[in-house]
Amino acid sequence: MDSDCIFCKIVRGEVPSTKVYEDGDVVAFMDIGPVVKGHTLVIPKLHYDPLMNVPEDLLQKLILVVQKIAMAQVSGLKADGVNVTQANGELAGQVVPHVHFHVIPRYKGDKHSWSCKADKYDTIEEMGGYASRINAAMREL
Repeated sequence: MDSDCIFCKIVRGEVPSTKVYEDGDVVAFMDIGPVVKGHTLVIPKLHYDPLMNVPEDLLQKLILVVQKIAMAQVSGLKADGVNVTQANGELAGQVVPHVHFHVIPRYKGDKHSWSCKADKYDTIEEMGGYASRINAAMREL
């Protein structure tokens, strides 16, 4: 654990939180600055950052909890949909450097919108070049 990490402090009970789920490896709690009310964070109890450093077995546990939270938001909060987001690095919008997933319930008229606009490739060959580089890197993992 990281002594200065706010999420590690939550795990250790040094900072209060409103938990919705906890097991031996994962904790989920309400975001204190919700994008939409019901916004929940899912984190590993151990400190990992970035996502690429999380062991596969723990990552599987995390995503299963994310799925359960999303299902609970739909059934318990009557959400019309759910956004699941995860960022790695400050440039990507990550504020707390501890791996975490945002599970955000969505409702018709909730006034939240994503401000990014889709870009495009200049050619199908350019897109293929990106795909080839990703594929080659995956074979090396």
